[in-house]
Amino acid sequence: MLLPAEERAEADVLIYASARLTSSAVALLRRWTLETRLPVVLVIDEINEGELLTAVENRVVAVLPRAAVSGERLAHSVLAAASGGGVLPSSMVGELLKHVERLQREVFAPNGLNAAGLTPREVDVLRLMADGLDTQEIAGELCYSERTVKNVIYGLTHRLKLRNRSHAVAYAFRSGMI
Repeated sequence: MLLPAEERAEADVLIYASARLTSSAVALLRRWTLETRLPVVLVIDEINEGELLTAVENRVVAVLPRAAVSGERLAHSVLAAASGGGVLPSSMVGELLKHVERLQREVFAPNGLNAAGLTPREVDVLRLMADGLDTQEIAGELCYSERTVKNVIYGLTHRLKLRNRSHAVAYAFRSGMI
């Protein structure tokens, strides 16, 4: 049964079943992402690496091959999705890890970034901020000018839409950046 749009706001998790991840299926997932921001459990016959990445971009946190679905597995996936977790077959986890490694090697590293989207300089400044150092102390520790440290902090907080230094440190800790 398809949940009417007005009732989706009351749901904790959405479930979508399909033979393939077609363009119309992706359009529906994108619409759900914009409307509800709820995690999605995807039950599917076949999915390739590109489709898996598209699914993950659209809040799919659990993928179940239709041939392996049971009531117990579906319930486990829904509960995992509702609690902020995810469920993927091991082969798909491997595909995602290979993709992340490729991103690191081909996109992040050549641009001086890490997987968190931070430069080594930004990570160093954040770590020292977390240790309680002020701008002058950070500059002295890293052999930068105070202006450089201020520019790094401004660029970081502006790009990540953070309010201040404390917010930046808290964000970095919660996100596992430092």
